[in-house]
Amino acid sequence: MTDMDHPSREQIELPAVLHALSDPVRLGMVRDLAAAGECPCRALNVTVTKSTATHHFKVLRDAGVIQQRQLGTARLNSLRTDDLDARFPGLLSTILAAA
Repeated sequence: MTDMDHPSREQIELPAVLHALSDPVRLGMVRDLAAAGECPCRALNVTVTKSTATHHFKVLRDAGVIQQRQLGTARLNSLRTDDLDARFPGLLSTILAAA
């Protein structure tokens, strides 16, 4: 099991989070993660090619919205709800409720 590079809680910036969540595909991924908890990429209802999904996961990870970790051949994803709520209280829940 290896961890991937993620911004620290203090490095998460509002413009990056809002940009990451502005795309309908990424917003759908986040909605699925909110419902499922930690899960592999392939378990999400993603309707784009694998390379495009990889790009979307990278945008979400670089913005600090999700955390990814490698477990064998699977890449597990989870929302960084605690970190986002600490930086921007209520933002994620408000966006998910409106989506």
